[in-house]
Amino acid sequence: MQDEFFALADFVKTQLRADEVFTCWFSGERSDFVRFNHGKVRQAGSVQQRHVNLRLIHNGRHASRSLTLVGSTDDFDHTKSALAELRNLLAHVSPDPYLLFATDVQSSEIKRRGSIPPSAQIVEEIVAQGKDHDLVGILASGPMFRGFANSLGQRNWHEVENFNFDWSLYHQTDKAVKSSYAGFDWQPHQFRDKMQSARAQLALLQRPSISIEPGEYRAFFAPRAMDEIISMLAWGGLSAKARRTKQSPLIRMEQGVRLSDKVSLRENTIDATAPGFQSDGFIKPKRVNLIERGELRDPLVAPRTAKEYGLVCNGASGGESPESIDLGEGSLATTDALMALDRGLFINNLWYLNYSDRPACRLTGMTRFATFWVEDGKIVAPVNVMRFDDTLYRMLGDNLLDLTQEQELMLDPSSYGARSTQSARLPGALISGLKFTL
Repeated sequence: MQDEFFALADFVKTQLRADEVFTCWFSGERSDFVRFNHGKVRQAGSVQQRHVNLRLIHNGRHASRSLTLVGSTDDFDHTKSALAELRNLLAHVSPDPYLLFATDVQSSEIKRRGSIPPSAQIVEEIVAQGKDHDLVGILASGPMFRGFANSLGQRNWHEVENFNFDWSLYHQTDKAVKSSYAGFDWQPHQFRDKMQSARAQLALLQRPSISIEPGEYRAFFAPRAMDEIISMLAWGGLSAKARRTKQSPLIRMEQGVRLSDKVSLRENTIDATAPGFQSDGFIKPKRVNLIERGELRDPLVAPRTAKEYGLVCNGASGGESPESIDLGEGSLATTDALMALDRGLFINNLWYLNYSDRPACRLTGMTRFATFWVEDGKIVAPVNVMRFDDTLYRMLGDNLLDLTQEQELMLDPSSYGARSTQSARLPGALISGLKFTL
């Protein structure tokens, strides 16, 4: 795919007129998908696709068009026609005052090969481990490709091979254990350990469930629950545009409010699956310190925001949301989490999160799947669904006791149109008090 894309970019350059500039963004994949239900394969297939977004720029005006490539000479004919259409369209659009694209040529090539068995072999292991259980999930594996090219001569290529098995072991009604195993190197013993942990929690779900009265309780968030919380924080909280327009949910941090000094959050591109460049050609730093020891640091700055407010672009996408979020680890061993919790709620998953008071960074949401009541460091019973309502400044501020020593890599399982390259590395979190409203 790399040679085909760069050959197409070279062709586009020969078709340009004086003072015209083009940028081209490539997205492709060769993926295997396998769906499971009741522990059996219900659907299996492979997808190979490649798309480009071609943008033509002239005198501050720009227009773009997306094309699906087929890997033949037809791609050149279709691209030539698209270029002509864009040229005609430019005559009818106004100059864009916030247009900004990379003009310093910085080419790059990253190819991250994985150690992944054939999908059929992985499927056999999944079926064996899920035997006699109602296992529901989806396996996605294979290489993903991203590329950038422009008429100035810049060429960037990103190729990463990974897998993501996102599954649940279902008990009944709303009771299930959700888990995932993702990475670049399939390790059978790691998968078996995760499945064994899920089976152990499934056995606990068969105990009679209890209801807890509204109030404030000590709690432990597993990494998947933390993923929901950090995802909400990423919704405008780390954006330069949101900070400039005072719409950030972390606006109080700009006024001196701090989180716990245990919290260090960064965009960690170098260790993740997302490319180190973006669709305007800007190169991302290896890491961006977003929050450091509880203090708000650098925001994510997209090109348009940089142009509008006189900032320096640091390679953020237009939405200025992190794509490779990384929350630093703490000192609590995951194996000691229950004993450290002592008495309270062990929360595996959250969902339906939203802001109940955005300027105060107050979040509300529901517990989901396997949430347990713990006494004396031991799980007593599953807990019926509850709603929490609390501020991030309490959860990751005054009430944060510790984070786990281990981080879990979670790849975004979204595949609407294409597999996502977003990822998160997150620890679990021990909270001294979390407010529940019902």
